[in-house]
Amino acid sequence: MGRLSVPPPLLLVLLLWRLGGAQDEGTCPKPERLEYAELNEPFRDMQNFPPRSNISFTCRPGYVRVSGMSLTWTCGDDLQWSKPGMFCTARKCEYPGELENGHFDATDLTFGSVLTFYCNEGYRIQGKEKISCDIVKEGVGWSGALPYCEKIPCEPPPKIANGDYEERSSYVYQSSVTYRCRDVPRGSDPFSLIGPDTIHCTADAHSNGVWSGPPPQCRVVKCEDPRVENGRKTSGFGLPYRYKDSVVFECNQGYVMVGEMVITCEENNTWVPPKPTCEKITADVCPAPKIPNGVLIPSKPAYGKGESVQIRCNAGCSFPDGSAEVTVTCQEQSSWGALQHCACEAEGSGSTPVISYGTVTHGQKPSYHVGDFITIECYTGYTLHGESRIQYIGNNQWVPAVPTCQLSGYVIAIICVIVVVVVLLAGFWIYKKFFSQNGSYTVDESCKDICILKTNIPAEMEETAQMN
Repeated sequence: MGRLSVPPPLLLVLLLWRLGGAQDEGTCPKPERLEYAELNEPFRDMQNFPPRSNISFTCRPGYVRVSGMSLTWTCGDDLQWSKPGMFCTARKCEYPGELENGHFDATDLTFGSVLTFYCNEGYRIQGKEKISCDIVKEGVGWSGALPYCEKIPCEPPPKIANGDYEERSSYVYQSSVTYRCRDVPRGSDPFSLIGPDTIHCTADAHSNGVWSGPPPQCRVVKCEDPRVENGRKTSGFGLPYRYKDSVVFECNQGYVMVGEMVITCEENNTWVPPKPTCEKITADVCPAPKIPNGVLIPSKPAYGKGESVQIRCNAGCSFPDGSAEVTVTCQEQSSWGALQHCACEAEGSGSTPVISYGTVTHGQKPSYHVGDFITIECYTGYTLHGESRIQYIGNNQWVPAVPTCQLSGYVIAIICVIVVVVVLLAGFWIYKKFFSQNGSYTVDESCKDICILKTNIPAEMEETAQMN
Protein backbone atom coordinates (compact mmCIF):
# COMPACT_ATOMS: atom_id res chain seq x y z
CA MET A 1 0.00 0.00 0.00
CA GLY A 2 1.40 3.42 -1.01
CA ARG A 3 1.94 6.41 1.33
CA LEU A 4 -0.83 9.12 1.38
CA SER A 5 0.45 12.44 0.15
CA VAL A 6 -1.09 15.87 1.05
CA PRO A 7 -0.89 18.74 -1.41
CA PRO A 8 1.40 21.54 -0.17
CA PRO A 9 -1.31 24.28 -0.23
CA LEU A 10 -3.68 22.24 1.92
CA LEU A 11 -0.84 21.43 4.28
CA LEU A 12 -0.17 25.15 4.74
CA VAL A 13 -3.82 25.85 5.55
CA LEU A 14 -3.89 23.05 8.12
CA LEU A 15 -0.72 24.33 9.70
CA LEU A 16 -2.06 27.87 10.05
CA TRP A 17 -5.31 26.55 11.51
CA ARG A 18 -3.40 24.52 14.02
CA LEU A 19 -1.20 27.39 15.04
CA GLY A 20 -4.18 29.73 15.35
CA GLY A 21 -6.05 27.22 17.46
CA ALA A 22 -3.06 26.77 19.65
CA GLN A 23 -2.76 30.60 20.03
CA ASP A 24 -6.40 31.27 20.90
CA GLU A 25 -6.93 28.19 22.94
CA GLY A 26 -6.59 28.98 26.67
CA THR A 27 -5.74 32.75 26.46
CA CYS A 28 -7.57 36.08 26.93
CA PRO A 29 -7.81 38.43 23.95
CA LYS A 30 -5.71 41.53 23.78
CA PRO A 31 -7.55 44.32 25.71
CA GLU A 32 -9.29 47.06 23.69
CA ARG A 33 -7.87 50.54 23.65
CA LEU A 34 -9.18 52.70 26.49
CA GLU A 35 -9.81 56.43 26.03
CA TYR A 36 -8.82 57.28 29.58
CA ALA A 37 -5.91 54.81 30.21
CA GLU A 38 -3.08 52.97 28.46
CA LEU A 39 -1.34 49.62 29.12
CA ASN A 40 1.90 49.69 31.00
CA GLU A 41 5.07 48.22 29.64
CA PRO A 42 5.63 45.30 28.88
CA PHE A 43 1.93 44.46 28.26
CA ARG A 44 1.59 46.74 25.26
CA ASP A 45 3.30 44.34 22.84
CA MET A 46 1.91 41.06 24.24
CA GLN A 47 -0.56 39.09 22.16
CA ASN A 48 -1.42 36.12 24.45
CA PHE A 49 -2.61 36.42 28.04
CA PRO A 50 -2.96 33.07 29.89
CA PRO A 51 -5.61 32.62 32.59
CA ARG A 52 -4.94 34.31 35.96
CA SER A 53 -2.37 36.64 34.42
CA ASN A 54 -2.59 40.33 35.29
CA ILE A 55 -2.10 43.48 33.30
CA SER A 56 -1.88 47.05 34.62
CA PHE A 57 -2.79 50.47 33.23
CA THR A 58 -1.73 54.08 33.67
CA CYS A 59 -4.16 57.02 33.39
CA ARG A 60 -3.64 59.04 30.25
CA PRO A 61 -2.73 62.74 30.46
CA GLY A 62 -5.80 64.76 31.41
CA TYR A 63 -7.17 61.93 33.55
CA VAL A 64 -6.66 61.00 37.17
CA ARG A 65 -7.10 57.71 39.05
CA VAL A 66 -10.46 57.21 40.72
CA SER A 67 -9.88 56.79 44.41
CA GLY A 68 -10.21 53.15 45.54
CA MET A 69 -10.31 51.75 42.02
CA SER A 70 -7.72 49.17 40.87
CA LEU A 71 -5.62 49.82 37.79
CA THR A 72 -5.28 46.04 37.15
CA TRP A 73 -7.24 43.62 34.99
CA THR A 74 -7.07 39.83 35.47
CA CYS A 75 -7.56 37.15 32.83
CA GLY A 76 -10.19 34.80 34.29
CA ASP A 77 -10.59 31.06 33.87
CA ASP A 78 -13.42 31.83 31.46
CA LEU A 79 -10.85 33.61 29.32
CA GLN A 80 -12.56 36.98 29.94
CA TRP A 81 -11.00 40.07 31.51
CA SER A 82 -12.23 41.08 34.91
CA LYS A 83 -12.99 44.78 34.47
CA PRO A 84 -13.40 46.70 37.73
CA GLY A 85 -15.00 49.64 35.96
CA MET A 86 -13.75 53.03 34.86
CA PHE A 87 -10.75 53.64 37.09
CA CYS A 88 -9.60 56.96 35.57
CA THR A 89 -11.74 60.08 35.36
CA ALA A 90 -11.16 63.26 33.42
CA ARG A 91 -9.50 66.05 35.30
CA LYS A 92 -11.53 69.26 35.74
CA CYS A 93 -10.46 72.78 34.96
CA GLU A 94 -11.24 75.46 37.49
CA TYR A 95 -14.43 77.49 37.03
CA PRO A 96 -13.35 80.39 34.82
CA GLY A 97 -15.52 82.99 36.57
CA GLU A 98 -18.66 84.96 35.70
CA LEU A 99 -18.99 86.65 32.33
CA GLU A 100 -20.48 90.06 33.03
CA ASN A 101 -23.14 91.06 30.47
CA GLY A 102 -22.89 87.59 28.92
CA HIS A 103 -23.23 83.87 29.59
CA PHE A 104 -21.82 80.41 28.83
CA ASP A 105 -22.67 76.79 29.61
CA ALA A 106 -20.58 75.71 32.61
CA THR A 107 -22.10 72.26 33.14
CA ASP A 108 -18.96 70.48 31.84
CA LEU A 109 -15.52 71.68 32.93
CA THR A 110 -13.68 68.41 32.36
CA PHE A 111 -10.63 67.78 30.20
CA GLY A 112 -11.44 68.24 26.52
CA SER A 113 -14.56 70.32 27.10
CA VAL A 114 -15.03 73.59 25.22
CA LEU A 115 -16.68 76.73 26.58
CA THR A 116 -18.40 79.04 24.10
CA PHE A 117 -19.12 82.57 25.29
CA TYR A 118 -22.08 84.73 24.32
CA CYS A 119 -22.69 88.40 25.07
CA ASN A 120 -26.06 89.94 25.83
CA GLU A 121 -27.80 92.13 23.26
CA GLY A 122 -25.89 95.32 22.72
CA TYR A 123 -22.54 93.83 23.77
CA ARG A 124 -19.74 92.08 21.87
CA ILE A 125 -16.92 89.69 22.80
CA GLN A 126 -13.47 91.06 23.44
CA GLY A 127 -11.05 88.13 23.60
CA LYS A 128 -11.43 84.49 22.63
CA GLU A 129 -14.96 83.38 21.81
CA LYS A 130 -14.08 79.76 22.76
CA ILE A 131 -11.63 78.22 25.21
CA SER A 132 -10.95 74.53 25.93
CA CYS A 133 -9.80 72.56 28.94
CA ASP A 134 -6.33 71.34 27.85
CA ILE A 135 -3.28 69.64 29.37
CA VAL A 136 -1.07 72.13 31.14
CA LYS A 137 2.16 70.73 32.53
CA GLU A 138 1.15 68.03 35.01
CA GLY A 139 -2.53 68.97 35.07
CA VAL A 140 -5.17 70.74 33.02
CA GLY A 141 -6.07 74.37 32.44
CA TRP A 142 -7.95 76.66 30.10
CA SER A 143 -6.49 77.47 26.73
CA GLY A 144 -7.15 81.18 27.19
CA ALA A 145 -8.29 83.86 29.60
CA LEU A 146 -11.94 84.65 30.25
CA PRO A 147 -13.09 87.24 27.69
CA TYR A 148 -15.28 90.22 28.52
CA CYS A 149 -18.33 91.81 26.92
CA GLU A 150 -18.10 95.45 25.96
CA LYS A 151 -20.97 97.74 25.06
CA ILE A 152 -21.09 98.03 21.28
CA PRO A 153 -19.77 101.49 20.34
CA CYS A 154 -20.78 103.67 17.41
CA GLU A 155 -18.73 106.26 15.61
CA PRO A 156 -19.80 109.89 16.23
CA PRO A 157 -22.95 110.64 14.22
CA PRO A 158 -22.53 112.60 10.98
CA LYS A 159 -22.84 116.36 11.05
CA ILE A 160 -25.40 118.14 8.88
CA ALA A 161 -25.50 121.52 7.18
CA ASN A 162 -27.56 124.18 8.96
CA GLY A 163 -28.23 121.84 11.88
CA ASP A 164 -26.72 120.55 15.12
CA TYR A 165 -27.04 117.87 17.77
CA GLU A 166 -25.83 117.59 21.36
CA GLU A 167 -22.35 116.09 21.25
CA ARG A 168 -21.10 113.48 23.76
CA SER A 169 -17.80 111.87 24.62
CA SER A 170 -18.95 108.46 23.37
CA TYR A 171 -21.90 106.78 21.68
CA VAL A 172 -22.90 103.22 22.54
CA TYR A 173 -25.66 100.75 21.70
CA GLN A 174 -29.20 102.16 22.10
CA SER A 175 -27.99 105.70 22.64
CA SER A 176 -29.57 108.31 20.38
CA VAL A 177 -28.96 111.78 19.06
CA THR A 178 -31.60 114.32 18.08
CA TYR A 179 -30.93 116.89 15.39
CA ARG A 180 -32.41 120.37 15.19
CA CYS A 181 -32.11 123.09 12.60
CA ARG A 182 -30.38 126.35 13.39
CA ASP A 183 -32.33 129.55 13.93
CA VAL A 184 -32.32 132.17 11.20
CA PRO A 185 -32.40 135.98 11.40
CA ARG A 186 -35.79 137.65 11.65
CA GLY A 187 -37.39 137.95 8.24
CA SER A 188 -35.48 135.02 6.74
CA ASP A 189 -37.10 131.76 5.69
CA PRO A 190 -36.65 129.16 8.45
CA PHE A 191 -35.04 125.78 7.89
CA SER A 192 -37.25 122.68 7.94
CA LEU A 193 -35.98 119.36 9.27
CA ILE A 194 -36.35 116.79 6.49
CA GLY A 195 -36.46 113.22 7.75
CA PRO A 196 -36.55 111.67 11.25
CA ASP A 197 -35.01 114.02 13.79
CA THR A 198 -33.56 111.17 15.89
CA ILE A 199 -31.20 108.31 14.97
CA HIS A 200 -30.14 105.41 17.23
CA CYS A 201 -26.92 103.45 17.68
CA THR A 202 -27.61 99.84 16.66
CA ALA A 203 -25.52 96.84 15.59
CA ASP A 204 -25.05 94.92 12.36
CA ALA A 205 -24.75 91.14 11.93
CA HIS A 206 -21.08 91.29 12.92
CA SER A 207 -21.72 93.21 16.16
CA ASN A 208 -20.32 96.42 14.75
CA GLY A 209 -21.97 99.63 15.82
CA VAL A 210 -23.98 101.39 13.10
CA TRP A 211 -26.52 104.21 13.13
CA SER A 212 -30.15 103.32 12.49
CA GLY A 213 -30.36 105.51 9.43
CA PRO A 214 -29.02 108.53 7.62
CA PRO A 215 -29.23 111.88 9.40
CA PRO A 216 -31.96 114.38 8.52
CA GLN A 217 -31.40 117.51 6.44
CA CYS A 218 -32.10 121.15 7.19
CA ARG A 219 -33.48 122.91 4.12
CA VAL A 220 -35.78 125.80 3.32
CA VAL A 221 -39.09 124.36 2.09
CA LYS A 222 -41.85 126.60 0.80
CA CYS A 223 -44.78 125.48 -1.38
CA GLU A 224 -46.90 127.79 -3.49
CA ASP A 225 -50.47 128.62 -2.49
CA PRO A 226 -52.57 125.82 -4.06
CA ARG A 227 -55.82 126.86 -5.68
CA VAL A 228 -58.43 124.56 -7.19
CA GLU A 229 -60.83 125.96 -9.75
CA ASN A 230 -64.47 125.26 -8.84
CA GLY A 231 -63.30 124.13 -5.41
CA ARG A 232 -62.28 125.58 -2.07
CA LYS A 233 -60.12 124.86 0.93
CA THR A 234 -61.74 123.46 4.05
CA SER A 235 -58.57 123.54 6.15
CA GLY A 236 -54.99 124.72 5.82
CA PHE A 237 -55.57 128.42 5.18
CA GLY A 238 -52.32 129.67 6.70
CA LEU A 239 -49.59 131.18 4.54
CA PRO A 240 -46.80 130.53 3.82
CA TYR A 241 -46.89 126.76 3.43
CA ARG A 242 -43.89 125.01 4.99
CA TYR A 243 -42.70 121.41 5.12
CA LYS A 244 -45.47 118.92 5.99
CA ASP A 245 -48.22 121.57 5.97
CA SER A 246 -51.46 120.10 4.60
CA VAL A 247 -54.46 121.52 2.78
CA VAL A 248 -57.88 119.89 2.44
CA PHE A 249 -60.15 120.69 -0.53
CA GLU A 250 -63.75 120.14 -1.46
CA CYS A 251 -65.50 120.86 -4.72
CA ASN A 252 -68.34 123.30 -5.18
CA GLN A 253 -71.82 121.93 -5.58
CA GLY A 254 -72.29 120.38 -8.99
CA TYR A 255 -68.63 119.37 -9.31
CA VAL A 256 -66.81 116.13 -8.56
CA MET A 257 -63.24 115.87 -7.30
CA VAL A 258 -60.62 114.13 -9.40
CA GLY A 259 -57.61 113.30 -7.25
CA GLU A 260 -56.95 113.35 -3.52
CA MET A 261 -58.71 115.81 -1.24
CA VAL A 262 -55.66 116.15 1.08
CA ILE A 263 -52.28 117.34 -0.22
CA THR A 264 -49.05 117.89 1.74
CA CYS A 265 -46.09 120.20 1.18
CA GLU A 266 -43.05 117.97 0.76
CA GLU A 267 -39.29 118.46 0.71
CA ASN A 268 -38.95 119.40 -2.96
CA ASN A 269 -41.27 122.41 -2.57
CA THR A 270 -44.05 120.42 -4.22
CA TRP A 271 -47.50 119.26 -3.16
CA VAL A 272 -47.88 115.50 -2.77
CA PRO A 273 -50.06 114.15 -4.21
CA PRO A 274 -50.71 116.82 -6.86
CA LYS A 275 -53.61 119.13 -6.12
CA PRO A 276 -56.95 117.74 -7.33
CA THR A 277 -59.29 119.17 -9.95
CA CYS A 278 -63.02 119.71 -9.76
CA GLU A 279 -64.90 118.50 -12.83
CA LYS A 280 -68.45 119.57 -13.58
CA ILE A 281 -71.07 116.90 -13.03
CA THR A 282 -73.32 116.47 -16.06
CA ALA A 283 -76.43 114.40 -16.50
CA ASP A 284 -74.26 111.71 -18.06
CA VAL A 285 -71.79 111.53 -15.15
CA CYS A 286 -72.23 110.03 -11.67
CA PRO A 287 -69.86 110.95 -8.84
CA ALA A 288 -68.37 107.94 -7.04
CA PRO A 289 -70.82 106.64 -4.43
CA LYS A 290 -69.76 106.94 -0.80
CA ILE A 291 -70.07 103.52 0.84
CA PRO A 292 -69.04 103.24 4.51
CA ASN A 293 -67.21 99.97 5.28
CA GLY A 294 -66.78 99.17 1.60
CA VAL A 295 -64.61 99.78 -1.47
CA LEU A 296 -65.33 100.47 -5.13
CA ILE A 297 -63.94 98.28 -7.94
CA PRO A 298 -62.71 99.93 -10.06
CA SER A 299 -62.20 103.05 -7.96
CA LYS A 300 -62.63 106.33 -9.85
CA PRO A 301 -63.83 109.82 -8.91
CA ALA A 302 -66.67 109.66 -11.44
CA TYR A 303 -68.41 107.20 -13.78
CA GLY A 304 -70.18 107.68 -17.08
CA LYS A 305 -73.83 106.94 -17.74
CA GLY A 306 -74.33 103.18 -18.12
CA GLU A 307 -70.98 102.40 -16.46
CA SER A 308 -71.10 99.84 -13.65
CA VAL A 309 -69.05 99.63 -10.48
CA GLN A 310 -68.71 96.80 -8.00
CA ILE A 311 -69.18 97.60 -4.31
CA ARG A 312 -67.31 95.16 -2.06
CA CYS A 313 -67.81 95.20 1.71
CA ASN A 314 -64.80 95.10 4.02
CA ALA A 315 -63.89 91.89 5.86
CA GLY A 316 -66.51 91.06 8.46
CA CYS A 317 -69.12 93.28 6.77
CA SER A 318 -71.98 92.48 4.42
CA PHE A 319 -75.08 93.93 2.82
CA PRO A 320 -78.48 93.47 4.50
CA ASP A 321 -79.19 90.43 2.27
CA GLY A 322 -75.97 88.76 3.48
CA SER A 323 -73.96 89.24 0.29
CA ALA A 324 -70.52 90.83 0.35
CA GLU A 325 -70.60 92.33 -3.16
CA VAL A 326 -73.11 94.18 -5.30
CA THR A 327 -72.93 95.90 -8.69
CA VAL A 328 -74.60 99.25 -9.38
CA THR A 329 -74.91 101.22 -12.62
CA CYS A 330 -74.78 104.96 -13.29
CA GLN A 331 -78.25 106.00 -14.42
CA GLU A 332 -79.77 109.17 -15.82
CA GLN A 333 -79.55 112.44 -13.92
CA SER A 334 -76.33 111.35 -12.18
CA SER A 335 -78.19 108.78 -10.10
CA TRP A 336 -77.04 105.40 -8.81
CA GLY A 337 -80.52 104.36 -7.85
CA ALA A 338 -81.11 102.81 -4.42
CA LEU A 339 -77.69 102.20 -2.85
CA GLN A 340 -77.25 99.61 -0.12
CA HIS A 341 -74.74 99.95 2.71
CA CYS A 342 -72.32 97.50 4.30
CA ALA A 343 -73.17 96.46 7.86
CA CYS A 344 -70.36 95.32 10.16
CA GLU A 345 -72.07 94.40 13.40
CA ALA A 346 -74.54 91.84 14.60
CA GLU A 347 -78.13 93.05 14.55
CA GLY A 348 -79.44 94.76 17.65
CA SER A 349 -76.15 96.39 18.67
CA GLY A 350 -76.82 100.00 17.61
CA SER A 351 -77.74 102.71 20.10
CA THR A 352 -79.79 105.88 19.78
CA PRO A 353 -77.62 108.77 18.60
CA VAL A 354 -77.23 111.78 20.88
CA ILE A 355 -78.87 114.90 19.44
CA SER A 356 -78.16 118.10 21.35
CA TYR A 357 -81.33 120.27 21.53
CA GLY A 358 -83.31 117.62 19.68
CA THR A 359 -85.06 114.27 20.10
CA VAL A 360 -86.10 111.12 18.22
CA THR A 361 -89.81 111.32 17.46
CA HIS A 362 -90.32 108.08 15.52
CA GLY A 363 -88.57 104.71 15.50
CA GLN A 364 -86.71 104.98 18.81
CA LYS A 365 -85.93 101.64 20.48
CA PRO A 366 -83.35 100.23 22.96
CA SER A 367 -81.27 98.78 20.10
CA TYR A 368 -81.39 98.85 16.33
CA HIS A 369 -81.27 96.36 13.50
CA VAL A 370 -79.47 97.11 10.27
CA GLY A 371 -81.94 98.94 8.05
CA ASP A 372 -83.95 100.56 10.88
CA PHE A 373 -85.02 104.20 10.43
CA ILE A 374 -85.50 106.95 13.00
CA THR A 375 -86.93 110.47 12.65
CA ILE A 376 -85.38 113.41 14.47
CA GLU A 377 -86.90 116.79 15.40
CA CYS A 378 -85.36 119.81 17.09
CA TYR A 379 -86.68 121.62 20.14
CA THR A 380 -88.61 124.87 19.72
CA GLY A 381 -86.29 127.67 18.70
CA TYR A 382 -83.80 125.34 17.00
CA THR A 383 -83.44 124.47 13.32
CA LEU A 384 -82.52 121.02 11.95
CA HIS A 385 -79.35 120.92 9.84
CA GLY A 386 -79.27 117.68 7.90
CA GLU A 387 -81.79 114.96 7.09
CA SER A 388 -84.54 114.32 9.62
CA ARG A 389 -84.88 110.62 8.64
CA ILE A 390 -81.73 108.48 8.91
CA GLN A 391 -81.01 104.75 8.56
CA TYR A 392 -78.87 102.45 10.75
CA ILE A 393 -76.15 100.63 8.74
CA GLY A 394 -74.26 98.84 11.53
CA ASN A 395 -71.14 99.62 13.50
CA ASN A 396 -73.18 102.36 15.25
CA GLN A 397 -73.24 104.37 12.02
CA TRP A 398 -76.17 106.16 10.41
CA VAL A 399 -76.76 107.40 6.86
CA PRO A 400 -77.13 110.18 6.12
CA ALA A 401 -75.04 111.49 9.02
CA VAL A 402 -76.84 112.31 12.27
CA PRO A 403 -78.20 115.88 11.91
CA THR A 404 -77.58 118.74 14.35
CA CYS A 405 -79.91 121.27 15.94
CA GLN A 406 -78.83 124.91 15.91
CA LEU A 407 -80.51 128.10 17.13
CA SER A 408 -83.03 129.53 14.69
CA GLY A 409 -82.28 132.87 13.05
CA TYR A 410 -85.27 134.68 14.57
CA VAL A 411 -84.32 133.49 18.05
CA ILE A 412 -80.83 134.83 17.56
CA ALA A 413 -82.33 138.17 16.41
CA ILE A 414 -84.57 138.40 19.50
CA ILE A 415 -81.62 137.66 21.75
CA CYS A 416 -79.61 140.39 20.04
CA VAL A 417 -82.46 142.94 20.55
CA ILE A 418 -82.77 142.01 24.20
CA VAL A 419 -79.03 142.40 24.68
CA VAL A 420 -79.11 145.86 23.05
CA VAL A 421 -82.03 147.01 25.24
CA VAL A 422 -80.32 145.75 28.38
CA VAL A 423 -77.11 147.54 27.43
CA LEU A 424 -78.98 150.83 26.80
CA LEU A 425 -80.88 150.63 30.09
CA ALA A 426 -77.69 149.86 31.95
CA GLY A 427 -75.99 152.84 30.31
CA PHE A 428 -78.86 155.18 31.22
CA TRP A 429 -78.82 153.99 34.82
CA ILE A 430 -75.06 154.54 35.06
CA TYR A 431 -75.46 158.06 33.65
CA LYS A 432 -78.20 158.98 36.13
CA LYS A 433 -76.29 157.48 39.00
CA PHE A 434 -72.88 159.00 38.43
CA PHE A 435 -73.04 161.85 35.90
CA SER A 436 -76.38 163.81 36.41
CA GLN A 437 -76.45 167.04 38.68
CA ASN A 438 -76.86 166.24 42.34
CA GLY A 439 -79.97 168.28 43.40
CA SER A 440 -83.77 168.52 43.52
CA TYR A 441 -86.50 170.94 42.60
CA THR A 442 -89.95 171.92 43.98
CA VAL A 443 -92.96 173.49 42.35
CA ASP A 444 -94.72 176.41 44.07
CA GLU A 445 -98.38 175.58 44.03
CA SER A 446 -99.27 179.26 43.89
CA CYS A 447 -97.30 179.68 40.70
CA LYS A 448 -96.99 176.48 38.79
CA ASP A 449 -95.28 178.27 35.93
CA ILE A 450 -92.17 178.91 38.00
CA CYS A 451 -89.80 176.14 38.95
CA ILE A 452 -87.24 176.82 41.63
CA LEU A 453 -84.14 174.67 41.50
CA LYS A 454 -82.66 174.06 44.87
CA THR A 455 -79.12 172.98 44.79
CA ASN A 456 -76.67 172.22 47.49
CA ILE A 457 -74.14 175.06 47.30
CA PRO A 458 -71.25 175.39 49.74
CA ALA A 459 -71.65 178.26 52.25
CA GLU A 460 -68.65 180.29 51.03
CA MET A 461 -69.88 180.15 47.45
CA GLU A 462 -73.38 181.20 48.53
CA GLU A 463 -71.99 184.33 50.32
CA THR A 464 -70.06 185.29 47.21
CA ALA A 465 -73.16 184.95 45.11
CA GLN A 466 -75.18 187.21 47.43
CA MET A 467 -72.50 189.93 47.36
CA ASN A 468 -72.69 190.00 43.64
